[in-house]
Amino acid sequence: MANRSVISTDQAPAAIGTYSQAVKVGSTVYISGQIPLDPQTMEIVAGGFEEQAVRVFENLKAITEAAGGSMDDIAKLTILMADLGNFASVNEVMARYFKQPYPARAAYEVKALPKAVDIEIEAIMVVG
Repeated sequence: MANRSVISTDQAPAAIGTYSQAVKVGSTVYISGQIPLDPQTMEIVAGGFEEQAVRVFENLKAITEAAGGSMDDIAKLTILMADLGNFASVNEVMARYFKQPYPARAAYEVKALPKAVDIEIEAIMVVG
């Protein structure tokens, strides 16, 4: 595919499967789902939902920066949660990382996530 490149940073967790952290096609960057892995230890962060959500947003932030952008360049988020009861908490954490106008977003409750975490987020950003 022409004009396609892989984005990778050691400031976010390495891929734990057959995927890239992010792929840039033209000015669009597709960021793979991030779970609350500490990029240095590759272990799930300690604490509850809020700590997991913060780590996920920090991982997304690191990838956006590696792609030459910032969180402000994210156009769409897809949030997967093991319990939609955490919806208010994810909104509160998200407000620390974004200002208005917020990105488009979808949020779903799912039966299970990798490594039994409580949250996973994928993103689409546009740079340039």
